[in-house]
Amino acid sequence: MGIDAAAVRQVVVFDLAGEPYAVDIHRVREIIRYTAPRVVAGSAPSIRGVINLRGAIVPVGDLRARLGVPPALDEARAKIVLVETAAGVAGMIVDDVAAVRTLTADEVDEVPPTAGGAGFVDGVARVGDRLLVLLDPDALFAGEFGDELADAA
Repeated sequence: MGIDAAAVRQVVVFDLAGEPYAVDIHRVREIIRYTAPRVVAGSAPSIRGVINLRGAIVPVGDLRARLGVPPALDEARAKIVLVETAAGVAGMIVDDVAAVRTLTADEVDEVPPTAGGAGFVDGVARVGDRLLVLLDPDALFAGEFGDELADAA
């Protein structure tokens, strides 16, 4: 008996401050080596700037600032994960990309309302003895953060 295809979800797992996070693989456009974004005057601290990606200007958000993770960046390992959002393509800086992982529905739980996440946490998966936080790019890049990204572009 096979696994129900509707119950399977593939995600791109990345590291941020030693903790695993992920986004749905269908939302990831590509992953590139870290390139220092060009600072845009007046941007909020959570916006690092913009990059030129093959002629397209792409806004880049600082995921550490957005998630409240202490700032520290190893530029040699860092990556920019380009994701499709409702507002267009945006980049998010991560420490490193770990893997593509397949999750089944029974591995993923909803986030309890008291756990926080400001609405951009799509779920939490139990992977071994660790918890994998699943992020929703639309919610992550919406609101004030999304406005800042639009202004940066």
